[in-house]
Amino acid sequence: MTVLYNRVALIGLGLIASSMAHAMRRAGLAGEIVGTARSAETREIARDLGFCDRIVDTARDAIDGADLVVLAVPVGAMGAVASEIGPHLQPGATVTDVGSVKRAVIEAVAPHLPDHVHFIPGHPLAGTEHSGPRSGFAELFDNRWCILVPNGTDTPATERLIALWKGMGSNVEVMDADHHDLVLSVTSHTPHLIAYTMVGVADDLSRVTDSEVIKYSAAGFRDFTRIAASDPTMWRDVFLANKDATLEILGRFTEELFALQRAIRTGDGEVLFDYFTRTRAIRRGIIEAGQDTDAPDFGRIGKHD
Repeated sequence: MTVLYNRVALIGLGLIASSMAHAMRRAGLAGEIVGTARSAETREIARDLGFCDRIVDTARDAIDGADLVVLAVPVGAMGAVASEIGPHLQPGATVTDVGSVKRAVIEAVAPHLPDHVHFIPGHPLAGTEHSGPRSGFAELFDNRWCILVPNGTDTPATERLIALWKGMGSNVEVMDADHHDLVLSVTSHTPHLIAYTMVGVADDLSRVTDSEVIKYSAAGFRDFTRIAASDPTMWRDVFLANKDATLEILGRFTEELFALQRAIRTGDGEVLFDYFTRTRAIRRGIIEAGQDTDAPDFGRIGKHD
């Protein structure tokens, strides 16, 4: 694979950034990868793991001479990072991010970037419930989708970033920021909120039942706990940054839940059967699209989970 960027700066060294480093190295996409993180402990772990060519102490040092800068920090911290690095970015450099919301990121980051750089927000739809530099692996993005929001950026810079994500194994879709936030509120944000809520309910109940809810957890509850184990800082910022779309979808979810509640109360088995048949078809569609597997335990046994 051809080197696409001579120097890539990774600001933040969690699951996504560390996986990007592994994937870029696997495919030979970057001449040099420079990383930094706010925590000295995280920087030291990254140095020991060696997935970056250099680890530096500040974002300002990381972006020196970089032709690609990746903001891989929580959404709520992106504006401050952009303010710090904006005056020092190399002319012609591309700045992107990996946040789960896009409109809020654009509003926080864009005002701090000079006109001589390209800002292309992004969101790789890949991850596990684990976080930190030790959690990354090169295969994380294989056959997963990455959404890019060019936001008026010129075509060559966008095509170059698309080539990078494809080189790391991703499928790539270009999308408007507001549409992205609505779609992700359905496919990711609201499901996470529901998972956090269900685990919270079980936690309350476990205190009454002497932890039997936890002891006898079946597969469905295990999947809820897997989702709810995700990084709390990241998800706090996601919900606050994408609250309008999330509240809209949560309202629709509540309406659907009330309809199912009524069907159960009135013994309307036909409504329940039809509803479950329709939703089962969606699950099959996800498998057929290659975005999951029908293997036992969803293929997670022995994987990076």
